[in-house]
Amino acid sequence: MDFTGKNVLITGASRGIGKATALAFAEKGAHVGLNFRSNTLEAERTLACLPGEGHQLFPKDLSKADNCKAVVNEFLSVYGTLEILVNNAGISIFHEIDSVDFETWTQAWEATFQTNLFAVANMSFWAAQTMMQKGGGRIVNVSSRGAFRGEPTKPAYGASKAALNAMSQSLAKKLAPHGIYVGVVAPGFTETEMAAKTLTPIERENLLRESPFQRMAQPKEVAHAILFLASDGAEYSSGTIIDVNGASYLRS
Repeated sequence: MDFTGKNVLITGASRGIGKATALAFAEKGAHVGLNFRSNTLEAERTLACLPGEGHQLFPKDLSKADNCKAVVNEFLSVYGTLEILVNNAGISIFHEIDSVDFETWTQAWEATFQTNLFAVANMSFWAAQTMMQKGGGRIVNVSSRGAFRGEPTKPAYGASKAALNAMSQSLAKKLAPHGIYVGVVAPGFTETEMAAKTLTPIERENLLRESPFQRMAQPKEVAHAILFLASDGAEYSSGTIIDVNGASYLRS
């Protein structure tokens, strides 16, 4: 896969899957714009480790609708065109229905959908406007196996990712005549910095049992699937949802 000279915007790019995706695109010759919400130090570290030139940070909280238009416009002012958008930013909030009060419950749903669905919809809207004018592009959205198997301790997360899948496939059908191809990658639990800090030994052991590989996904493995969907030659895979979960959850 060659992305030499391509202009790529990645949301939630300061660490984890976003960081691995930025590295993968940069290694293939792309110019990468890294969006992040607040972790400036991590974003600067990621920027510093990208090979090649022409990469830049775009700090914005995308849960605020106006910021989605602003970050796309800022990206265009730097690069001129937006050829690939990777919607990776997402949040996950525990809110078990049998143990939280109603205020906590509603706040979790609202915050989760603002970032995991509405921000993706808004970023896709503004990206599509410029892509339609410029002759096409790629949008790749990062979902989760939780969209299919359920998330009992954080139901808003699972629901937001299921809605993301449906929206992505709707956009794939609508935007194909404009030369814009939309794909989805649905990872299982991924070995990120956040996972290392938050998982207890028992939780980690249980997660490892879920896959016959006896391990979690590596961020670069998720990035590989993202790059495939964004690559030339993958056009007829538009609307596809690629599972990257090590056979930990199989769907028909």
